[in-house]
Amino acid sequence: MSKLIEQPRYSCALGVQQTVIAIQRAVPIVHAGPGCSTKIHGLLGQGEGYAGGSTIPCTNSSESEVVFGGEKKLRGVIDGAFKVIDADLFVVLTGCTSDIVGDDVGQVTREFQNLGKPIVFAETGGFKSNNYVSHDLIIKAIVEQYVDRYAPAKGEVIPGLVNVFASIPYQDPYWIGNLQEIKRLLTGIGLTPNILFGPESGGVSEWLTVPQAEFNIVVSAWPGLRSAKLLKRKYGTPFYHFPYLPVGGAETSRFLREVAAFGTSIDREKAEKFIADEERKFYTHIERTADFMLEFRYGIPRVFYTILDATYAVGFSKYLLNELGIIPAEVQYIIDDTPEQYREGIREQFRRISDRRSANVEFSVDGGEIQENIRKTSPKQRALILGSGWERDMAVDIGADLLPVSVPITYRLVLNCGYAGYNGGLRLIEDIYDRVLGTYR
Repeated sequence: MSKLIEQPRYSCALGVQQTVIAIQRAVPIVHAGPGCSTKIHGLLGQGEGYAGGSTIPCTNSSESEVVFGGEKKLRGVIDGAFKVIDADLFVVLTGCTSDIVGDDVGQVTREFQNLGKPIVFAETGGFKSNNYVSHDLIIKAIVEQYVDRYAPAKGEVIPGLVNVFASIPYQDPYWIGNLQEIKRLLTGIGLTPNILFGPESGGVSEWLTVPQAEFNIVVSAWPGLRSAKLLKRKYGTPFYHFPYLPVGGAETSRFLREVAAFGTSIDREKAEKFIADEERKFYTHIERTADFMLEFRYGIPRVFYTILDATYAVGFSKYLLNELGIIPAEVQYIIDDTPEQYREGIREQFRRISDRRSANVEFSVDGGEIQENIRKTSPKQRALILGSGWERDMAVDIGADLLPVSVPITYRLVLNCGYAGYNGGLRLIEDIYDRVLGTYR
């Protein structure tokens, strides 16, 4: 029985075009009907990258391609893209139309690969999955069709080099800031991180060193795990998994110490000194504002709701409860359509959010249903909602404070803001109090 889903929080599989855009000088080529790419850009938003938005080459498949096939048109669009766009990597993506018709996109792409062109393909028909899942699919395509072909030294491990799989570009509106902070932290303990996406990445040249990593790091509840397991099978590269976003002093220090213990080439003494210095700076800022926080304690929200993906929901919940003293509401909501095999691990994280507190978690992709539940059970105390632009009207109706963290991020411009790490924890405090003080009378 079909069910209407209100207020989508992610896109179909073709949303992975935003992953491609996030790679320096990489260009998606979309083999899909007109409008698909534009709708994805409208939802996942802000910024076009090197060649995103209206710049993306697209076949705009119509009735003719449905009847007679679209391989000829795709071949022409790829050829034209190579002529007019100066890029280091092209990635062909399919939409529902081409996957249903059965166009042999792989064969068309291989014609250009055999000519030495930097191009790969992935079948990303929207009905197959969502962009959380296809993010790993595109990493697999690049590794198997490009890195394996052009990487200069696949068997030579570089001590301290690590590949990082963390925020999904654009699906996480704060991906640039988060990846910048994660890179800064890992560099601080003596590692050389391959961030792979965004301005902190070296682009395609960085991807070509992926097989040489000492180990891989996954900072996520579940996206990125398939990529880490792929690299372990192909190159024997071990991986460390931290199952939520480390935010603030306690969890960031935990993350860095566990990474330092996992790596064999890290100077533990230097890493511990870096962690101690960062903790000192972080808690100095907290102490500096302690008087203000104590005096204003009756104005801050007493409980919070997360309407976020699993990576953010767990990370934010631990930080807000354990370091800011804001209590989780009885139920927290996760909206990333988490695969069943990962759900029990996430429930366990919420069961032991702290030594004294726990919370229930509900997995739902229906924003309308989530909002209806919150309206029915909203506490009398002032509440903080960590959600998306969809929650604006509800927050007004129940007198809650809203911090937009999830897609769509409609009412906020994001440049390099991030919530990961020590700096991200401070930024989160600023943003929460900014919204509280904005309503203060």
